[in-house]
Amino acid sequence: MVRPRARATVRDVAAETGLSIATVSRVLNGHSNVAPHTRDLVLQAVARLGGQAPRPRAAQETVSSGATIYVRCPYLLTDYFGLIVSSIGETVDLHGGQVILGTGEAAQRAPVLATLPDRPGVAGAILILPPEPGEELMRLRDRGFPFVVIDPRTPLPRDIVAVSAAHFAGARGLMAHVVGLGHRRVGIIGGPVRWLPSEARLAGYTASLADVGVLPSSDLQRHVPEPTTEHGYRAARELLDLPERPTALVAFNDKMAVGVLRAAAERGLRVPGDLSVAGFDDIDLSRATLPMLTTVRQPLQEMGRMAVTLLMRLLNRHTLEALHVSLGTDVVVRDSTGPVPR
Repeated sequence: MVRPRARATVRDVAAETGLSIATVSRVLNGHSNVAPHTRDLVLQAVARLGGQAPRPRAAQETVSSGATIYVRCPYLLTDYFGLIVSSIGETVDLHGGQVILGTGEAAQRAPVLATLPDRPGVAGAILILPPEPGEELMRLRDRGFPFVVIDPRTPLPRDIVAVSAAHFAGARGLMAHVVGLGHRRVGIIGGPVRWLPSEARLAGYTASLADVGVLPSSDLQRHVPEPTTEHGYRAARELLDLPERPTALVAFNDKMAVGVLRAAAERGLRVPGDLSVAGFDDIDLSRATLPMLTTVRQPLQEMGRMAVTLLMRLLNRHTLEALHVSLGTDVVVRDSTGPVPR
């Protein structure tokens, strides 16, 4: 046991709590961008070691004013990710803050999370579809660093704040539209396995099929390693070359649906006369195809805005009850779906 001292140093408190010196320093300097349980841990250690607790900041002084937010999006900023990142930047600017952006596929291999709590001046972070395992996110949480996840890949503990779209409801609504047109032999091209969005959308698709008495068939399902146009094309070729091909194909996203259109055209199939095709996301690409794609609209920009709002509330130590926020989606019916062929 450490004996009480007249005045504990930051290093003493860090050694006592197991936290980083930077995190302890934020607490002792009265910064608000620290999780409540971390602040309590530090203050309890200070009391044991005989140190002096920090004075509270003035009520009008908030972290959201002038905060620097690290935004991690380790992907190409296409129209999907670009919309999210742009809305984050605009919303942070409205709060008087600024953004440090880490992006590009090469960033997937960079050990960023472990360094975030020690970055000078960075108040918090927004992590978009983080490729890191859940254990790394929990370690970041345990260090008291505030962050929000957009569209998590894996299930997260309730106390890690996350924002996503209503994947299950959107997929169920889309499939309800497809079966409402009379389709019963529907091929499903899902996203990467063990992704939360992939699992939720597959569950939504199969729920609407079950509503009309159709049981899921593994013969009519494919999963891809990456949700790209090329992988959608390859999966569609397999399904369309079955002895009894499907009358409709639903894809994990719009990019993959474009690959489906290409595979259908190569086989001389008319869309939607011979084959109905649907996507998910409602990115600009869905309106650039012939025919235009039936899809599910995700509120991508609102996801970015909501993530910033939740992070600012974390930074200013507001109480959060809705920690996993799911935003509504809409089915957008266009020309690529039609009645089942007779």
